[in-house]
Amino acid sequence: MYTLRHFEESHESVMHSLIQAYPFATLVTQSPAGINADHVPLLLVSAGDSSVLQGHVARANPVWEQVPDGTEVLAIFQGPNRYISPSWYPSKQEHGKVVPTWNYLVVHARGRIQWNRDSGWLRDHLDALTEANERTDNAWQVSDAPVEFIDRMLSGIVGFEVPIAELNGKWKLSQNRSDKDRHGVIEGLKAQSDTSASEMLHWMESNERGT
Repeated sequence: MYTLRHFEESHESVMHSLIQAYPFATLVTQSPAGINADHVPLLLVSAGDSSVLQGHVARANPVWEQVPDGTEVLAIFQGPNRYISPSWYPSKQEHGKVVPTWNYLVVHARGRIQWNRDSGWLRDHLDALTEANERTDNAWQVSDAPVEFIDRMLSGIVGFEVPIAELNGKWKLSQNRSDKDRHGVIEGLKAQSDTSASEMLHWMESNERGT
């Protein structure tokens, strides 16, 4: 991933926060059949001093048979992204030498995949994945469904783990602009009513505060 120094995010805890906030990832694999991209929710778990991504695919998906254990894969986590209008820059009024851009946050995680078809592991994985995403008072649990039904669902998936060997983050949040232009972007986003604007505003303000 091409990343200018302005936009490089190297703090593991910050990148982990984005993975946990936006867990729906693109899993890129390479096999004799070619390059493949699957879109799956991934769970970030600790394993001693390292971190592991856990997920699953449908058994009918040929990826688990085409990509052997130990193959390097890439998981891409896309955070908020938003068009940035040059009309928000105060410098537009000064010299007009401004153009549109796109702000975004993304994390790339690399590691070697290990497939898992053990029903006990799969059940634990689904319990943990559900708990991480059910955030209501009346949270649904896997155990709420009939045992026979869950057993049948488990037989239709294949799990996997990817111990993270390399983590790269890109936080493109107008850091290459002047303080005035950057604050102009923040004010411009505040005037918008769409979800992407509010999400981008949150990350930009957090970045300004250094949190």
